[in-house]
Amino acid sequence: MPIFFRLKIFPAILALSALMTGFSLPVAAEDFNLAGLVRRVEQQYTGQSSISRVEMDVVTGHWERHLTMESWSLGRERFLIRILSPAKEKGVATLKVEREVWNFLPKVDRVIRIPPSMMGGAWMGSHITNDDLVKANHIDEDYHFTLLAETAEQWTIEGIPRPDAPVIWGKIIYQVRKEPLVPIQIEYYDEEGVLVRRILFDDVQTIGERTVPLRMTVLPLEKPDEKTVMHYRDLQFDVELSEDFFSLAELKRRR
Repeated sequence: MPIFFRLKIFPAILALSALMTGFSLPVAAEDFNLAGLVRRVEQQYTGQSSISRVEMDVVTGHWERHLTMESWSLGRERFLIRILSPAKEKGVATLKVEREVWNFLPKVDRVIRIPPSMMGGAWMGSHITNDDLVKANHIDEDYHFTLLAETAEQWTIEGIPRPDAPVIWGKIIYQVRKEPLVPIQIEYYDEEGVLVRRILFDDVQTIGERTVPLRMTVLPLEKPDEKTVMHYRDLQFDVELSEDFFSLAELKRRR
């Protein structure tokens, strides 16, 4: 799938994700709103609405590529991502509305809806999948969470798919820092329980009232020499956007 980052990628990008400073949870495990905490982690880059500029670097065993993108989001169900550079890919865009995803290829002036059979494909050649783009904002609905461990600095939370959830991961484990409330890493296991992917977060900064990690590194563990790095260079929250903006017409608009 073409770009972003739950950062998730265009035919691979982004990406990908609103954490509020000062958010706290009760200490007792039985009182934890774990699904709410995970939802905040997964939506850290979106808020009620957002506009951002992101750089994505993809390293594989055969080539490297650098992309610059701009993105818009509204709530947890709508986002639009458009590539700004390199020139040969400028204008390639991805639109997500609820659980539907479309790509726009300007060279052939064509909009392509991503079918279920292609959800496992890489977005923009990155280590993020189309499925990541669709499912990231629904993790809290599709998984049951358990508090595995707690220290003075962090929580470790396990997510197991609900019986009827349409997901590809057999297990997800989150490490979340308490202060500030930001993710440290997320690990993804396949249905056989094998750890296959790790996402690391750093460059933590405060943007307005939110504290977020501006860099996300996706590591495919079966390919230790490969990675995808998404770095937010500009991020604005709570901007004026309407649902009408997230349309196929806007997807095809050339800027």
